[in-house]
Amino acid sequence: MEKPYRLSVFFCTRIVENEAPLLSQAPESVEIRPVPMACSSMVKDLFLLKALEAGADAVSVWVCPEGACRHVQGNLRAKKRVQRVQSLLEDIGLDGRRLTFFNLAPQDRVSISSRLEEIAALLAGIGKNPAGPPRSRDAEPGPATPAGLEPKAPDTHPG
Repeated sequence: MEKPYRLSVFFCTRIVENEAPLLSQAPESVEIRPVPMACSSMVKDLFLLKALEAGADAVSVWVCPEGACRHVQGNLRAKKRVQRVQSLLEDIGLDGRRLTFFNLAPQDRVSISSRLEEIAALLAGIGKNPAGPPRSRDAEPGPATPAGLEPKAPDTHPG
């Protein structure tokens, strides 16, 4: 049975060391695609948009508490990027609430579970992503690859 909603979670590996807590605590209605990052500052606008384009109904970015980032301002930069993309989503009519941002304490499983339930409730209210690709029951979704990072075919043009 296909789960109704797809959620991509970009997370700092200091918050969640691996994807097991995300997958084990996911609500029945949500399929999670975890995206671990060494630091939340690695999240880029394009990656968030590509996740939605690839079929995510929502995207969430989980970062260290403010003032606790090992890269000083990585989580602050990530927050600004998320706000910029939320604004863009609103401008194009996709509902900026599809993109969420949370500061979480490392390994706080109660907060992880609460955030996942909160996002599931949000998705139940706003529904599936109208901009995502059509879904088929048999198709298995692949990973989202940011534009320009696809493998290139070798140049076979004679010299």
